[in-house]
Amino acid sequence: MIPLASGKTESVQLMSNTPINVLHFICSTGFYGAEKWILALANNLDRSEVNSELVVTKEWATHDLRLTEEFRSLGLEAHELPMKGRFDVRVIADLVKLIKERNIDVLHSHGYKSDILGLIAAKIAKIKCVSTPHGFEKLDDWKLNQFIKVGCWSMKYFDSVVPLSIELCNDVRKFNVPENKISYIRNGVDLTAIDFRLPSEARQKRAETATPGASAALPRTIGFIGQLIGRKNVPDILDVFDSIASDHPEIRLVFLGDGNARADCEEYAGKLASSGQIEFLGFNNTPLEYLTTFDLFVMTSTLEGIPRCLMESMAMGVPVAAYDIPGVDQLIESGKTGLLAQLGDKETLEGHWRELLWNDESADRISQAAADLVNEKFSAHRMATEYSAHYSDMLKKT
Repeated sequence: MIPLASGKTESVQLMSNTPINVLHFICSTGFYGAEKWILALANNLDRSEVNSELVVTKEWATHDLRLTEEFRSLGLEAHELPMKGRFDVRVIADLVKLIKERNIDVLHSHGYKSDILGLIAAKIAKIKCVSTPHGFEKLDDWKLNQFIKVGCWSMKYFDSVVPLSIELCNDVRKFNVPENKISYIRNGVDLTAIDFRLPSEARQKRAETATPGASAALPRTIGFIGQLIGRKNVPDILDVFDSIASDHPEIRLVFLGDGNARADCEEYAGKLASSGQIEFLGFNNTPLEYLTTFDLFVMTSTLEGIPRCLMESMAMGVPVAAYDIPGVDQLIESGKTGLLAQLGDKETLEGHWRELLWNDESADRISQAAADLVNEKFSAHRMATEYSAHYSDMLKKT
C-alpha cells in the first residue's frame, strides 16, 4: 500500500466507497465568474465520488459573501475565515486546522491570494493541492501587482494547475510550471440554472407586439454583465453604443456589475450624447433574469479565460458580439455562434451590433447555434466528470 499525502493509504482511498473530500478556497471580493464557476462545479459533481466543501476569507465586517449562501443552498458545507487586512498570513493556521478537522484530501484554490495562502496550508497539512487560474490582470496598484506575481510564481509548487483555457495554459508555462503539472479541463456553465429561451424573451415579445413595418423602431436593449475592471475595456462598448444611439434614440445600454473602474466608466458615459440611454445598475443577485431582457450581449475585453457570462448568454439564446481574443474565440466562431471583430476595431464591431439588433433572422440563427454549442461542449456536467477523474488521479500519485 502506498501512503498518500493526506495520511490515508491508496487502498483505503481508492477501494472504499468514501468520496474524495475537496475543499475549495477563495479570497472572494464579490459574486463573479470564479465564484459562479465553483458553484457550477460543486453542483455537478457526483457526490458519491467527490464531496465538495468551501472556505472563503472574510476580510471586513460588512463583507457580503453571497457565495457561501449559494454554496450552502446546494446542501454543502461552507466556512468563513476572518482576515484582518488584505493579506493576513495568520489565516493559514486556521486553514490548516480546518483541513484536518474536515479530513480534506485535496485543497483547490482560486486566485493569486488563495494560491499563496492555500499552497502553504496544504503543504503544512500534507495534502494534495490544485490551482485553477481564472485569468491574469496587470493593475495600477504596485503592491497588489507584487502579490499577483508571488501568486503566479507559487503555482509551480502545486501538485496540479488546471487553467480554464488553452491561452491560460500558455500563460502558466511562462511562470515555469512543469508541463507534467499542467492539465486542461475546458470551462463549463451550469445548465441546470439556465432557462433556455430560443429565440430570446426580448425578441419574442417584440415579434408578438410589432405591427408590420414598425419592428425597427421598437426598443432594443444591449447588455453587459461582469466586473467593471480595466481588462473589460468598457470605454469601447460606450463608444460603439454612442455611435449607434445617435440614429436610434430608442435603444438602451445596461451594465450589471461593479468593480474598481466603475466610477471612471460612469464619468466617461456621462460625457456622451447618449448618456441618458445608459444605465449602470451595479451588482445584481439575479443576473440571469436580466439576460432574458437583452437583445444583444456585448463584450470588448482585452483579456479573458473562457467568459462565463458569455456562455450564459449563449445558452439563454441571447446573441453575442465581441472582440476576437483568446478564450472568446473558443466559444464564438464568427458568423456561426456569434460575431467577432479584431481587438480595437470598433467600426466592424458596430456593424456586428447593428446586424444582431435589427436582423432577427440572423440573430435567431446565431443564437440557436450558440446554445447548441454550449450544451454540447461547455456543460458543467462534462467539466465535473473530468474534474472527478482528475482528483482521483492526483491521489493515486505519491
